[in-house]
Amino acid sequence: MSVQFNHTIVLSRDREKSAHFLAEILGLEVGEPAGMFLSVTTANGVTLDFASVDIDIPMQHYAFLVSEGEFDQVLARLVAAEVPIQADPQGRHPRRINRNDGGRGVYFLDPAGHGLEVITRPYGSDPSSPLNEVTEEVPGAR
Repeated sequence: MSVQFNHTIVLSRDREKSAHFLAEILGLEVGEPAGMFLSVTTANGVTLDFASVDIDIPMQHYAFLVSEGEFDQVLARLVAAEVPIQADPQGRHPRRINRNDGGRGVYFLDPAGHGLEVITRPYGSDPSSPLNEVTEEVPGAR
């Protein structure tokens, strides 16, 4: 059997708010509640199971690989929803996207404070790309 990633639990203060935020931004559907979980499933079958908890939640990072066309749609939804974006996880390049590996990438936070990332090329897929370390301003971005 080959090993595949199947699901993870995403802690949040409000599972409804966090699951619906992710689904809306990525153009996905929220599943039916299953016990304490509310799921969002990606195209490759990985499920993010959102759970509401009343504890301090450490930031987690979730990255999503999308096509160029899907990236345009995600970016448009982020701008329309006035979600602050940045080109890097440290926030040195706000209101910008990155062009690493010849693709495009963007970072933003979800309602629970988790760091989300959307990329069009896996990191390290083109280490000699002249676009590595290049960022581009996104008109209308926060």
